[in-house]
Amino acid sequence: MSSSENFMYFAYGSNLLKERLQLKNPSAVFHCVGRIQGYRLDFGLSGDNTNCAWHGGVATIQASEGDEVWGVVWRIDQQNLPSLDRQEQVDEGVYSPLQVKVETKEEPLFCRTYKMNNFTPCSPSPQYKKVVCLGAQQNGLPQSYIQKLLELQTNNYSGSSVLDQITDIQK
Repeated sequence: MSSSENFMYFAYGSNLLKERLQLKNPSAVFHCVGRIQGYRLDFGLSGDNTNCAWHGGVATIQASEGDEVWGVVWRIDQQNLPSLDRQEQVDEGVYSPLQVKVETKEEPLFCRTYKMNNFTPCSPSPQYKKVVCLGAQQNGLPQSYIQKLLELQTNNYSGSSVLDQITDIQK
């Protein structure tokens, strides 16, 4: 999964977008595109937690035979692992880390990823969907997969969100 100095992280949601991931994990470097089989992408909240910086559902993976989730493998300095865990709210029980086998063009890789606990379905905000789609496009995920992301229904939230921080960085 990693050397003593780095670990491999499979991102499938907002962390597909380099600028989003690097807000709190500046050492993240693109490694490759890959997919995990036997999972589907879902959007929701953890339990009855409605206080979300994205103002809607966020991505998670759910076991689902015959499905697959595409994403990006990032190489990250080990020193950023606590930051990534904080971003994924591991200490608060929102997500749990797990190791997944990621199929890539070169070879399978074992990577850290995260799965939401106490999943409750909830549509994503338009801002969250935009970040996920931009990340998928930025990293060259398959066009058919990007199209599925573009077709996601949102909750039509129109206020401020984490996207504003990302937009400020991109300027």
